[in-house]
Amino acid sequence: MKTDPSSRRKFFASAAFGTIAISTKAFPVGNYSASMDHLSKQEVFHRYPSIDDEIVAEVVGASHFNLERVKELVNPRPELARATWDWAFGDWETALGAASHVGRRDIAEFLMSKGARADIFTFAMFGAYKVVRAMIETSPGIQSVAGPHGISLLQHAKNGLRSEGLTQKDKKQANKLIGFLESLGNADVEQKYLEMNEGEKEKYLGDYKYGGGPNDGFSVRLNMQKSLSLGKLGKFGGGLNRKAEHIFHYNGTPSVEISFLVVDGAVLSLTVHEPGFELTANKI
Repeated sequence: MKTDPSSRRKFFASAAFGTIAISTKAFPVGNYSASMDHLSKQEVFHRYPSIDDEIVAEVVGASHFNLERVKELVNPRPELARATWDWAFGDWETALGAASHVGRRDIAEFLMSKGARADIFTFAMFGAYKVVRAMIETSPGIQSVAGPHGISLLQHAKNGLRSEGLTQKDKKQANKLIGFLESLGNADVEQKYLEMNEGEKEKYLGDYKYGGGPNDGFSVRLNMQKSLSLGKLGKFGGGLNRKAEHIFHYNGTPSVEISFLVVDGAVLSLTVHEPGFELTANKI
């Protein structure tokens, strides 16, 4: 994404949000009509004054792996350190949450220095044994709550060991926390899904359309783990976990199922099942 968070703030005059204005040239009081020729008009994000979705998505996405880009986005606008994005169907993730589940201490530390709010998953990634234990003792059962994308608290602690430059003290604390979480027996609870071989996955791959617009559809692809994923048309998305024949759970969203209509071995369509809503998209 090429959006610069500082480039979208020259707007055209109006009493309503969506067409707010500034002048590109100062003009004397009482000469408004002449000055209107010098106003510049620029498209305004449809939910202004909310921050543009593209910027929010980029901050959260970059927080998985790109410290320099995160700094470019957040330094001029520290509010973005608290950016939160819904990847799909309510799979919410903060920028700090992204850094936490991939074990990027450097990105997490930078975001926190700019005002990001740490939670139990961040502390688990840092191997903060005393903090995490105190939180669990204060709120029994919290260890079973999954983080973004359905990633468990225990897995966050393990991923923290991936960080570069860890001292022996850091590793000792992290392993102490991992041992404690493992002793609880429910800090890594994951639903069991059905295995699929490469041939079984192949028939689901492709694009599916539900409307006439250029973006009205989904793409089913193989992600980096060679697992099925569902995203907006032409893009990758969250993982699909097989619950039954042709029925899948969308990663990190327990209320959402994706079912595929298969006739004579060929996939014809997929249907998204959400509480109170269903949407069918035909394979193209």
